[in-house]
Amino acid sequence: MTATSTTNTASSTSTVRVVLADDERMVRTALRVIIDAEPDLEVVGEATTGAEAVSLVRRLRPDVVLMDVRMPEVDGIRATEQILGTLDPAPRIVVVTTFENDSYVYDALRAGAAGFLLKRSGAQDLVAAVRLVARSDSLLYPAALRGLAAAHARLAPQPPRWAARLTEREADVLRLMAKGLTNTEIGERLAVGHATAKTHVAAVLAKTGTRDRTQAVIAAYESGFITPGPPA
Repeated sequence: MTATSTTNTASSTSTVRVVLADDERMVRTALRVIIDAEPDLEVVGEATTGAEAVSLVRRLRPDVVLMDVRMPEVDGIRATEQILGTLDPAPRIVVVTTFENDSYVYDALRAGAAGFLLKRSGAQDLVAAVRLVARSDSLLYPAALRGLAAAHARLAPQPPRWAARLTEREADVLRLMAKGLTNTEIGERLAVGHATAKTHVAAVLAKTGTRDRTQAVIAAYESGFITPGPPA
């Protein structure tokens, strides 16, 4: 899988504070070793259940949460909803999973997670993912998200109001976002500047009422605005 990023605004001097939420100690230990080895990343807390994760995140206010989707008491989906629904600003949440086509993953993304990461991912991919979401990018895997939408999307009974509010150019931008194009790549495809492409993306997020690219793409699939299928 190849993830896409959209901006490059991360500070090179600040430390990204991370909370780990997983009921398997070995998984948490492995994640901590990888993350704490990086000079700009720091694990500030660990939780073994979703309920613990919510409490810990509210107390520590980390930048990023690595959240297992399957945990006792409160699963990662509910924990994600509770965190994002009560904290402002909220941390960026990446769900960590064994199976990329798991319905739990899709539900976590629908709940507001910035993306997902497979437990078998290498150390470099993990570190890159944490840095990516810390700078407010979405960890978007276009092919995987398309497959998840095809398997799990619950289509709206009728087109949403936001679809009619999109301009033709904004509709094109949303389709390109679903393909995983960055702002720069969108600008090149549409023959506009980076700043203009960024403005179009911001307009899409505003009109769809979504917080980031992942949420906008999910909304596009679930509304039927985009039909899951093979890459164009």
